[in-house]
Amino acid sequence: MNVSHASVHPVEDPPATEEANPPRVRMDDMEGMPGTLLGLALRFFQFLFAAAALSVMATTSDFPSVTAFCYLVAATGLQSLWSLTLASVDVYAILVKRSLQNRRLVSLFAVGDGVTSTLTFAAACASAGITVLIDNDLNSCAQNHCVQFETSTALAFISWFAALPSFLFNFWSLASR
Repeated sequence: MNVSHASVHPVEDPPATEEANPPRVRMDDMEGMPGTLLGLALRFFQFLFAAAALSVMATTSDFPSVTAFCYLVAATGLQSLWSLTLASVDVYAILVKRSLQNRRLVSLFAVGDGVTSTLTFAAACASAGITVLIDNDLNSCAQNHCVQFETSTALAFISWFAALPSFLFNFWSLASR
């Protein structure tokens, strides 16, 4: 059997020019990611609003009688601890100029942000439903702390609004690797 063999002729690459290869912007250089000032600001606001929702709800005397309000206290407590911990990690990374774009760290941040933001959102929705039931349907705000319930629920929603960008930035960074 006669088979022809291809011959290979070496060809040199053309020289690279600066215009042909512009510098690329990497995902880890984006503001809002862990270890940046905007990321720290998001963590601070998450902590602030979750702690405020927790303290407003915990100061009412009858919140333990409703499961949704207990769930809100637990979820905002977890959100507060998570956000405070990651805010301290962000402060450290900013002070020592360290990048937090390690794949394992970003995975941990994305999963933690996803879990805590989902729990906070679910607790705020459940508390909002109970608050509407007490206020509008039962008309029993005179015997309850409706203003505190509504305030705590609103603060939990604001905490979720601050937690959502952190989750999206971390998830985007994880997916782009």
